[in-house]
Amino acid sequence: QVQLVESGGGLVQPGGSLRLSCAASGSISSIRVMGWYRQAPGKPRELVATISPDGGTDYADSVQGRFTISRDNAKITVFLQMNSLKREDTAVYYCNIRTVYGNGNYWGEGTLVTVSS
Repeated sequence: QVQLVESGGGLVQPGGSLRLSCAASGSISSIRVMGWYRQAPGKPRELVATISPDGGTDYADSVQGRFTISRDNAKITVFLQMNSLKREDTAVYYCNIRTVYGNGNYWGEGTLVTVSS
């Protein structure tokens, strides 16, 4: 049974920074891509960033230049460094891992990020 646990969320002032972590446990065959999604109040879930096992990354336009995604393949852990946070970044952030074999698609339960003064 695969389990993803996010941590690092909380309350931060506009312009501040937070670093989210997602640790995976259980049996994962082969990772295709890891990423972060978020869902703001009253809005649908959206993709924030992805990272491949070789380190290639993609970002949503709204976070480009402010957020950085990274990973530790050995520990199956993915991070999201968030800088210059805006009120619009307030959302529940979800970790996601997709696998090559077995068409795996795993989600964490989410961690809340609130940007407010």
